[in-house]
Amino acid sequence: MRKFIISLALLLLGGSAFAAQVDTLQVHSASMNREIATLVVTPENPDNKLFPVLYLLHGYSGTHLAWQNVMGGNLGREADRYQMIIVCPNGANSWYWDSPVDSTSRYETFVAKELVEWVDANYPTQQRRESRAITGLSMGGHGALWLSTRHKDTFGAAGSTSGGVDIRPFPKSWEMEKMLGKEKKFPERWESHTVMTAVDSLKDGELAIIFDCGNEDFFSEVNRQLHEKLLKKGIKHDYIVRPGKHNAAYWSNSLPYQLLFFSRYFESHQ
Repeated sequence: MRKFIISLALLLLGGSAFAAQVDTLQVHSASMNREIATLVVTPENPDNKLFPVLYLLHGYSGTHLAWQNVMGGNLGREADRYQMIIVCPNGANSWYWDSPVDSTSRYETFVAKELVEWVDANYPTQQRRESRAITGLSMGGHGALWLSTRHKDTFGAAGSTSGGVDIRPFPKSWEMEKMLGKEKKFPERWESHTVMTAVDSLKDGELAIIFDCGNEDFFSEVNRQLHEKLLKKGIKHDYIVRPGKHNAAYWSNSLPYQLLFFSRYFESHQ
């Protein structure tokens, strides 16, 4: 019996000998001339594999740690389960634009170019668009669809959960005026810096898309309108409405579905 218990203990120890690696780093942005806090989660990798990468963006007032908190500290478990590297940058309250107002806020350049290049240079990644996806919550959902439609050579798949996919109904909210200027003074900027108009350039098959929103979320209507617009354009996508509000309980339930979607996308392009 004692031998069995020792063997079982060794088996359990062996099963946990490898675990996802969670790194909190400072990544230099040349365009902003500063360091950007970033969380990188790498699956256990005893066989020295190369992994696809998911860029996971936080919402307004969040940080690079937001998604780790939403998931109860279990991003490592998800990275292991779906065999992908997960990268969470601190996007401040930038809406992931290169601001035409504030020249020190260039988060489109950082996330879509500088961060991708840095991750590819420092982690075991599959370095091609078919092995990169991007999604996020709220402001980050807008950022993910905004960046992916503008950088289809970088990202092959994109998503959003509870995303502010049309900024125009909310001109006084979430410091967007600091990034774009006042909507009444610069209406053309507001027209050109929202997902709802960015998808005008999108053709069917250029991106694998998934987005969802809770039925009690204040962004539910703009998500429905984006869904209708993509349908009219003939762009295939997954769109999900679930019971829920704009909160962590909803996002923690949403992310595993999106991870499965991206995992299947990656597998289909191996």
